[in-house]
This record gives sequence, C-alpha cells and structure tokens, in this order.
Amino acid sequence: MYERTQHLSELIDRSPLGALQIRVLLLCFLIVLLDGFDTAAIGYIAPELIHSWNIERAQLAPAFGAGLFGMLLGSFCFGPLADRNGRKSVLLICVAIFGLGTLATALSPNIEVLSILRFVTGIGLGGVLPNCITLSSEYSPARRRMLLVTLSYSGFTLGLALGGAVAGALLPRVGWQGLLLIGGLAPLLLLPVLYLALPESVCFMANSPRHTATLRRIITRISGQSDWERVRLVGDSGEAGARSPLSALFSPGQLARTLLLWLTFFCCLFVFYLLTNWLPTVLRASGYDTGGAARISAMIPFGGVLGGIAMALLMDRIGALRILPWLCLIAACALALTGSQLHSAAGTLAIVFLAGFSLTGTLNNLSVVAATLYPTASRATGVAWALAAGRAGSIIGSLLGGWLFAQAGGLQQFFAWIAVPVLLAGLALGWMKRLGHSAAIPTSKAMEQD
Repeated sequence: MYERTQHLSELIDRSPLGALQIRVLLLCFLIVLLDGFDTAAIGYIAPELIHSWNIERAQLAPAFGAGLFGMLLGSFCFGPLADRNGRKSVLLICVAIFGLGTLATALSPNIEVLSILRFVTGIGLGGVLPNCITLSSEYSPARRRMLLVTLSYSGFTLGLALGGAVAGALLPRVGWQGLLLIGGLAPLLLLPVLYLALPESVCFMANSPRHTATLRRIITRISGQSDWERVRLVGDSGEAGARSPLSALFSPGQLARTLLLWLTFFCCLFVFYLLTNWLPTVLRASGYDTGGAARISAMIPFGGVLGGIAMALLMDRIGALRILPWLCLIAACALALTGSQLHSAAGTLAIVFLAGFSLTGTLNNLSVVAATLYPTASRATGVAWALAAGRAGSIIGSLLGGWLFAQAGGLQQFFAWIAVPVLLAGLALGWMKRLGHSAAIPTSKAMEQD
C-alpha cells in the first residue's frame, strides 16, 4: 500500500544535478554528434564520388534526397514507437540502423545502390534526434533544462561543422569509402556503451510496472534517498496508454500550438538546409575561392553552437518564447543584409556568423520547447513529428535552392527571399507566446511566464 505519491519531474527539479544525469546528457551528445557527422557525410564525399564514378553533379541529387526522405520517415515512425516501447530501446535500434547503413554505403558500387542505402541510413538518423532530445529533457531539472538539453543537442550542429574538417584531413588518406567506414564503425562501437550506461526514461518507466525496481534504483541515485517502496512514483501524465500518442498533439488545447510548432520547424529547416547546400555555390559565384567559401559557410553551424548555448542561458532566466521570436527576427535581418556584404570577405563572414548564431541557435532551442509541450505518453511523438515537419522543409529547401538562385535575379534578392520564411517562423513563435506555453513538463518560472 502506498503512503504517498511522488511526481518524478518535481523530484528531479528539486534534486541537484548528479553524475547519472550528466552521463545521460554526455551520451546523448555523443549520439547526436555522430548523427550530425553521418547526416552530412554525403556532402563531404560528393566530389570524390563524381571523380570516382565519372558522373555529373546532377546525378547526386537522388542520393541527397534519399537521405532526407529517410530521415522524414524515421521521424514519423520512431517517435510513436518510443512512446509505446521506451526511448532507450528505440534509440539503440536507430543507432544500429544508421551505423550499419553507413558501413554498407561504403561498399556501394554505383549511385543507384548508394541512394537506396542512404535512404535506409536516413531512417535511423531520423529517429535519433527526437529520442535524444526527449531523454535529455526528462533527466534535466527545469531550472537549467534549456541550457542542458541545448548543450546535448549542440552535438548535432557540431558534428555538421567538424565533419568538414575531419573529411578534409582523412579523405586524401582513406578515400570516400574509408570515411564512411569510420562514420559507420563509430556508432556501432558506441552501442554496447549505450546499452550498459544509458538509462531508460524515468517518465516512461513510471508508466511501466515491469520497470519499477529499475526506476527506484535510478531515483535513489538522483535524489540520494532510498526509501521508495511505499511511494507511488508517477510521471507527468497518469493516463499512459489511455489514448494514442498522436491524439495529444491534436487535442483542443494543443492543436494550434502543434501546427505553429510545425510551421516554425518547417520554415527554419527549409532555410538552414538551403544555406547548407547552396551557400558555398553562391559564394563561389561571388568570386570566393573554395577555401574561403568553406570557411564562411562553416559559420552557419558554428554560429549556431554558440548561439544555442548563449540563448539557452537567457531562456532559462526569462523564457524561451520571449527570446525565440526576436532571434528569428535577427536571423531574417541578417539574411536580408547578406547580399549587400558579399563584396567584403570580413563583412560576409560576420553577417553569415550572425545568421548562423540566430537561425541555428533558434533550431537548437526549438527542439527543447517541443519537448515541454506534450505529456510523457506522447512526448517523443510530438518532438519527432515536429522534426518531421522540419525534414519536409529541409527536402524542399534543398530542391528549391537552385531554382531560387536562378529566379531571384541577383544575389541581394536571393538572400532577401530566403529571409521571408525565417520571418514567418518568428511570427508563428510570437503567436505561440500569445496562446500561452501550457508546458507538460514542469518548467522554470521563466518559461511559466510565457
């Protein structure tokens, strides 16, 4: 017979940040670091593929698109699976898929086989981010949730940025197959560490009677207290399994927030992937050499790492939805001004860094906001489907970049055009603030004020 009830989120919020939670955040950081590297791997090896297979640049389009479509499918599928079967087990499956997929891609004999394997790899990649974000969020105390989860998520943008440096050093020595072998072996070597050291979500275990003993051991480590036999441990929702995970996304109180969140992800990832894929080409057309174009383009992810962390510190104090709309406005202004700075290398570097700081910084923190909107039984689904909306934007952005570049009539107009979706994302976030945050995970006072 239980003597009292303890909400796990409240317990984590009032407990000091311990070694177990730091371990969860570090492991999630490593996973998304490898996720970022493997996501961008096709871009790093593209010139080598053109040379090795004697193909045209346009023939690589199916390989680029296949990976993005796979990530879209993975986001849709693995979020609901994680809400029903646990974050950890689904995360291990996703890591195995993208590790094995990347290894197999190294053996591709032609572009057709490579495209198929990139699709399979993308399925695994698409399931990693939402589950890492959800797991990190559920182990983080509200007073530092934005910062801690952003630090963990920043591994993805860091993987994108560092991948170029790693590829530049290794490609001349090991070739494109060797780079993919390294990218596939690393997550597979991490798998046994994750199996042994990464705990399951406490909120998920609270709704699963077979995890009761494990949950009590973990809570003992987090709280420093050991007498939990007569305490009923509950997550943030007492209705596990009562309805489909998808129903919470479209309930009367959440429908507008869900659609606005999807619109924000779509717009931001549309512009992010458009810049990632086409900014080097635009810079080369403006007279920059390959090295200069690469250095300037790297400011998009590098600026985002710094922007995400800096903004997370502010958001933990004054609230996410008080910061993010203005961050989108800064990104839109920076993008609109980029075309006027192309004559100056220093000016272009600075304005692109500001665009990365604000746009990618928004993306790094937006996922944390998504994790706070939904209860345990649908949290991974909510984050995954929001990311899936973003994946759709990334696909369209990658495909439309060349068309926009041709239709804009000039580089200043091109950058002015791509500032519009970011401005739209800022308006959507401002509307979300007016609706109220209605957080499912208890949040810091700053976020409650939103």
